[in-house]
Amino acid sequence: MTFSHLNEQDQATMVDVSEKQVSQRTATARSIVSLPSEVLEQLSNGDIQTKKGSVFQIAIIAGIMAAKKTGDLIPLCHPLGLDNCQINILLNDNQEVVIDCTASITAKTGVEMEALVGASIAALTVYDMCKALSHDIVIKETKLIEKTGGKRDFKRA
Repeated sequence: MTFSHLNEQDQATMVDVSEKQVSQRTATARSIVSLPSEVLEQLSNGDIQTKKGSVFQIAIIAGIMAAKKTGDLIPLCHPLGLDNCQINILLNDNQEVVIDCTASITAKTGVEMEALVGASIAALTVYDMCKALSHDIVIKETKLIEKTGGKRDFKRA
């Protein structure tokens, strides 16, 4: 197995997708943010309200905006016009913010990076908007949950 973004001379290159088939592709990524009690105390009706507005709603907008800009943020990533991008935010039983980003497109290349960027930036936005209350916020993980379309599907067990 070789890295897809290196050519025969081991130089960085964009993957050539010109021979690939167009197919429906989706990807879902998840980021988990651990909030300290000072921040959790501000939680009301499933969200945190600040002078800037709703933390979760602003994080959703930031995540969608970032997913749309993935080709500008990640070197060698294809610029894609997403068909859809949805971000869902909820608080789990461990008092963690769970951010799921699902991106979809009909194209020759997948949208895993768009989903990962969307979830990541939404998590960073939660951090940014809550850091005045505490810097003890931890973005615990960001991972691909599943992808469909392309050569092979993936679903995390």
